[in-house]
Amino acid sequence: MNLTLEHVTGGYGVRTVVDDVSFTLHPGEVVCLLGANGCGKTTLFKMILCLLRPRLGCVRLGEEKIADWSRSRLARSFGYVPQMHIPPFAFEVREIVLMARAAHLAPFASPGREDRRIADQALDYLGILHLASARYTEISGGERQLVLIARALAQQAQWLILDEPAASLDLGNQIKVFRAISELARTGLGVLMTTHVPDHAFLYASRVVLMSEGRILAVDTPAEALTESMLLKAYGVPVRIVEVGAQPGIMPGIRMVVPN
Repeated sequence: MNLTLEHVTGGYGVRTVVDDVSFTLHPGEVVCLLGANGCGKTTLFKMILCLLRPRLGCVRLGEEKIADWSRSRLARSFGYVPQMHIPPFAFEVREIVLMARAAHLAPFASPGREDRRIADQALDYLGILHLASARYTEISGGERQLVLIARALAQQAQWLILDEPAASLDLGNQIKVFRAISELARTGLGVLMTTHVPDHAFLYASRVVLMSEGRILAVDTPAEALTESMLLKAYGVPVRIVEVGAQPGIMPGIRMVVPN
C-alpha cells in the first residue's frame, strides 16, 4: 500500500515545524529525506509514526488515515530503525530482534517457536545469524545497525523508516547497511530514510524528498531533485555536482557533491 502525506502541518505548541507537506511513497522504492538540521525531518518522522499528531492534514496508508490506529497495528505497518544507540542492558542479539515480535503477540504472551524462527530468519537474511548469541553492547557499530534493521524486518512491517542509518559508521559498514536496505526494497518493502549526505541518495535512492524550513523543495529522482541550485536553497552553501567513472556509450558515471 502507498504511504501518503496530505498537506501535513504541525509542530510543538504554537511553533510550526512542518508546513503543508504532501507526497506519496510506493512499496519497493528507497526514498531519501534530505535537508539541513532543523528543517523538520525528525518532526515529519514523528508524524508518520503517530508519535506526534499533525495540526492539519493527515497520513494515509492505502486509503486509510492512520492517526487513530492502535500501537500494535502501527507496529505491524512500520518498522522503525533509529540512529545508533546502546541499550542500558546487555541483551543478546536474538533477544533484541525478538522484541519486534511483540506487535504480533497477545498481552503478556511470550515469543514462541515461530517467533524465534522469524527472528533467526531476519538475522540470516542480513548475514548476521552468527551473532545471535552475542551481546548487543559488545558488537561493532555496523553490526548493531544491521541488528536494528533485522529487528524491524522481524516486525514483518510494510514500511521501513530509518533515521540516519549510516550515522557514525565507517565506510565498510555504510556499504553493508545500504546494500541491505537496497535488497529489502527489492523484495517489495517501502523504505524512507533520512541522510545528511546527498551522495547516499545518488547511490541508493529511487527518489528524494528535499526539505527546507519545514516545506518541500522537491520530490523527484536524485538527478532531478539534487541540483546545484536546489542544494544551495536547502543548505545555504554553493556546491558542484560532478560525475566520476563514466564510460561514454557503456555506462553512466556516479554523481557526487563537492564544495564549490
